[in-house]
Formats: sequence, C-alpha cells, structure tokens
Amino acid sequence: MKFISGIVLGIVLSAGVALFAQNERAMHPRIATAIAALRDARAYLAEAPHDFGGHKDAAIRATDEAIRQLNFALAYRGR
Repeated sequence: MKFISGIVLGIVLSAGVALFAQNERAMHPRIATAIAALRDARAYLAEAPHDFGGHKDAAIRATDEAIRQLNFALAYRGR
C-alpha cells in the first residue's frame, strides 16, 4: 500500500511541476518562443552537411547553453 501511495504522490507532484512549467511559459511567451526557435536552429545545425566555416560545433554548444539558461530563467520563480 505504501508503494502505491508513493507512486500516486510522485505522479501528482510531477503533474504539478509540469503545470507550473506550462504556466511559466504562458506568462513569458517570448522566452518560450525563443526556446522553440533555438531548438529548431539546433536541429538544423546538427543535420546540416556543412560546418559553417568551422563554427558548427561551437554554435551547437552555444545554442544548448542558451536553451539551458532560458529554462533556468523560467524555473527561477519556482524556487
């Protein structure tokens, strides 16, 4: 019974976190849009057959970091 209660509690808490994240994205639509655009650009870079003058790897790393920082910015209020 404790195991099932733990699973239910985990699901409820996970749903709460997901709803909070959606709410933050709704409150900051420009940041959410920027994250989506960066993900699209990263996918394009990763699949591109050329290396953009040797800048492809650095651009992918910078894009990953930008996405990470924007997600931190959205999560800041949750602390």
